[in-house]
Amino acid sequence: MRTVQAIILAAGEGTRMKSELPKVLHPLCGRPMIAYALDLAASAGVKQPVVVLGHGADAVKPRLPKEVKVVIQTKQLGTGDAVISAKRALSGAAGDVMILYADTPLLRRTTVQRFIEAHFKAGATCTLLTAHLADPTGYGRIVRNETGQITGILEENEATVAQRAIREINVGPLICKAPALTAALAAVTPTGPKKELYLTHIISHIAQQEGAKIQAAKVEEISEALGINSRTELSRAIGVIRQRIVDAHLHNGVTIEDPHSTFIDHGVTIGADSVIRPYTVIETGVSIGKRCSVGPFARLRGGVALADDVRVGNFVELVRTKVGARTRMHHMTYLGDAIVEEDVNIGAGTITANYDGKDKHQTHIGKGAFIGSDTVLIAPVKVGAGAVTGAGSVVPKAHDVPAKGVVAGVPARPLNHRPSEKPAEPSAAKVNGHKKTAKAPRKKTARPAVRKALRLKRRPAAKAKPRVKAKARVRVKARPKQKAKRR
Repeated sequence: MRTVQAIILAAGEGTRMKSELPKVLHPLCGRPMIAYALDLAASAGVKQPVVVLGHGADAVKPRLPKEVKVVIQTKQLGTGDAVISAKRALSGAAGDVMILYADTPLLRRTTVQRFIEAHFKAGATCTLLTAHLADPTGYGRIVRNETGQITGILEENEATVAQRAIREINVGPLICKAPALTAALAAVTPTGPKKELYLTHIISHIAQQEGAKIQAAKVEEISEALGINSRTELSRAIGVIRQRIVDAHLHNGVTIEDPHSTFIDHGVTIGADSVIRPYTVIETGVSIGKRCSVGPFARLRGGVALADDVRVGNFVELVRTKVGARTRMHHMTYLGDAIVEEDVNIGAGTITANYDGKDKHQTHIGKGAFIGSDTVLIAPVKVGAGAVTGAGSVVPKAHDVPAKGVVAGVPARPLNHRPSEKPAEPSAAKVNGHKKTAKAPRKKTARPAVRKALRLKRRPAAKAKPRVKAKARVRVKARPKQKAKRR
């Protein structure tokens, strides 16, 4: 029976990353770097891998699954010393031990599975994973003898000029029989100014043992050999993983209009016949149904689930939101912590104010609701099925809109009719306590100018009166005033 145990080396400081964050926690497409090594161990059937931590162990340990066995390397004295620390946590001394590196996240599962199969099929003592590079600078070289047998691994600073010309490099992972690994680790001695114990030095020791067999398995793609020790290498690795993710979705029947400007994280599901437009960001934990359209310039964050035939347009951001079938939100919308049922229209500028400065609250929008442009829904709040909010409405928290209700204004208040309907005129209404019968509608008449012309036409012409010659005015001379007599 094949028994494989796994050790994952993750104790390095990563000084060239120039970061306070431990190197193995740097994210690649939505997940920490070390998660890729844990996936490889799981694909090999390893249920309890041993992870060796050192620098930043307090930050890394909480991010690991519960089934992982954690060993702390108190002093970073090389990869060989890390494996010695881990061997104490292995269950038994029999079987084979696979050693993986947390900073080589580009290895494919198929490569590791083929690597293990080759080891058992050949009955090898130790199997290395290698690659041939046009420029092997920075990698350890695989040394072979005249017959092609592997005799050792030389780090670049230990190699001669002739040995540096070797293009076959050591990718890092290896699988070795547990007894041979234990004996080799006990035999090698620390080297260098720091007195470090390198795991690569065990290969030359194993090669000298009688009956030992060391073989190499090559990676499927050259990119798999890339290790991450700097921000530049991290950026390259992210590009490789992102392209693999895009290729997988394309293979599953998804249209991605511009793969180079589309950013999809690990752990995203997209249904067939969906279209992802340029400059769209889809983060880990998003589920998209069939025949959906997303983007351009859209962002779907964790916890988003779109049903079939949903339309998400430009400058829309969703987080922790479930959207029902055939719902549309074409422009400039933010929905957070929301449940949106099917056949809902979300107008441009709509937002859910889900955070009150302390807690986040949920918004529920019912089936067939129509949310007008620039509506603000202050959570917690519910909008009933078939309800309508007018443009610019602000719906306060806990002021739920009833099914088929209509609200508008700031704050939103109910209206007694729907926007598409005219208020009906009653046939009889009470005015000041008296019944007032509805008047018959007045007949349409002509325009005022036309009516005036018609009146003038109907009026009989008046008889002309003879003009009387005006009499000449006679000027009367004013009488002089008499002086009052004195008495």
